[in-house]
Amino acid sequence: MTATKSSRRPRVIDGVATPGPAESVIKGIILTLACAVVVLPFVGVFSTSVASPEQVIKAGGFVLFPTGIDFTAYRMIFSGGVVTRALGVTAFITIIGTTISLVLTATLGWALSRRGSFANRPLLLLVLISLLFGPGIIPSYLVVERLGLLDTLWALIIPTSVSAFNVVVVRAFFVQLPQEILDSATVDGAGELQLFLRIALPLSKPVFAVIGLFYGVGYWNAFFNALLYLSDASKWPLQMVLRTYVVQDTQLGGQDLGIDTASLPPQTSLQMAILVVSIVPVLIVYPFLQRHFAKGMLTGAVKG
Repeated sequence: MTATKSSRRPRVIDGVATPGPAESVIKGIILTLACAVVVLPFVGVFSTSVASPEQVIKAGGFVLFPTGIDFTAYRMIFSGGVVTRALGVTAFITIIGTTISLVLTATLGWALSRRGSFANRPLLLLVLISLLFGPGIIPSYLVVERLGLLDTLWALIIPTSVSAFNVVVVRAFFVQLPQEILDSATVDGAGELQLFLRIALPLSKPVFAVIGLFYGVGYWNAFFNALLYLSDASKWPLQMVLRTYVVQDTQLGGQDLGIDTASLPPQTSLQMAILVVSIVPVLIVYPFLQRHFAKGMLTGAVKG
């Protein structure tokens, strides 16, 4: 009895209790089930997009294990029609928008982190207030209209180019930079611009990797501003196409795909292919920046 009771006690390694074999097995099963619940829908979406038309029709629209691989749906959506055009628009918005957002966030965060800079306190107060109060849809629309940005791609970039939360994180990161390094550079004759470009930015790669991912994913997934500000369907980003042809289940015809053929794959295959195209770029970029997440976010948020 004594041996049995002692074997059930958790092992203690370096003062930390570790779970026994039974607990480890239960946790492994739970994690496996949780991963399956998350991964299986993605597998089903990709499998349906590459399954043969006959199998998709027979399965009623959702295939988990395709018997064959058929990339006809991808060839159709990349044939030069609405999906290809929307993908180019989204790539433009994401690249240009993320670049502009990073430049504005970095410069504003640096200015707010420098005590004694012009209007430091009032600007910081405005940034903090904007975290609590949003502008509203109608005022935002009126501003975009007065600026002449309606039905232009800049309407999808400029209104969301600066995030107050990201500015606060970047400012907190700059505040934590060792003051000794900045003072030494100042003694050596470095000006404010040189401090920013040669010292602050190189030391801020982790936080800007995270902030850049936030901005990039935001631009890539944005559709509401396009719904408000764009009336020309030729300027739709990919998420608007996704909303129209997948969420609202609008039929994709040959004229939409830029092809002259009546033999199209099932609509479900085309919809799942569009969904995969909208997801894959983020899945590719995220692993390269994942290692910066903990360091960038925690370092930028521990102190204010």
